[in-house]
Amino acid sequence: MNLSERLNKFQATDIYPVITPEFCKGRSPVDVLQAALKGGAKIVQLRDKADPSRYSADFRKLTDKYGALLIVNDSLETALKCGADGVHLGADDLPVAEARKMAPDLLIGASSHSFEEALAAQNAGASYVNIGPIFPTKTKTGVKDFLGVGAIAGIAPKLSVPFSVMGGINRENIHEVLAAGGRHIAMVTAVTEARDVEKAVREFIQIIKSVEAPAKSS
Repeated sequence: MNLSERLNKFQATDIYPVITPEFCKGRSPVDVLQAALKGGAKIVQLRDKADPSRYSADFRKLTDKYGALLIVNDSLETALKCGADGVHLGADDLPVAEARKMAPDLLIGASSHSFEEALAAQNAGASYVNIGPIFPTKTKTGVKDFLGVGAIAGIAPKLSVPFSVMGGINRENIHEVLAAGGRHIAMVTAVTEARDVEKAVREFIQIIKSVEAPAKSS
């Protein structure tokens, strides 16, 4: 696929599971991935800080089977090697502009914690930006500042690229996120630590789809 095709597929996504080995309740990340895909996830991110390439081939094989997008966290090298659809970059990773030059057809996502960071990522060539963390989350150690749902309404309307939202989103607060305009909902433990991952994904998708799409594409 080229970048335009991947962007079109990204726009059609809803729940965005981020699978991290240490947050899988001792289960195989590949098994968690398969359950998420069976539940209907159309995009998934492999977030393995210890070794980004460890599960990449298995993740690519399964996402291909289900026709889902695969995003690799942090490592453009791994994303290119395994044939992923994109890479997600943080502040300490390869700069977005450099990644765009190296991978013109890949989705390049960028983390942002403020309007300034989101705009800078967009201007550097990001395909989409992530706004977060919205709520306190155990997956981000050392983070003290959480944006709250108000950040979604404050940042999103000023962007021309799609955005995802992330950080402590769960069954209790997802309606607040949706009411603020979030539609591409990135989730870690609410999915990966669920007793029944497939069921959890299916239920979250139903919740997201129950909310009328906003006038501005998100």
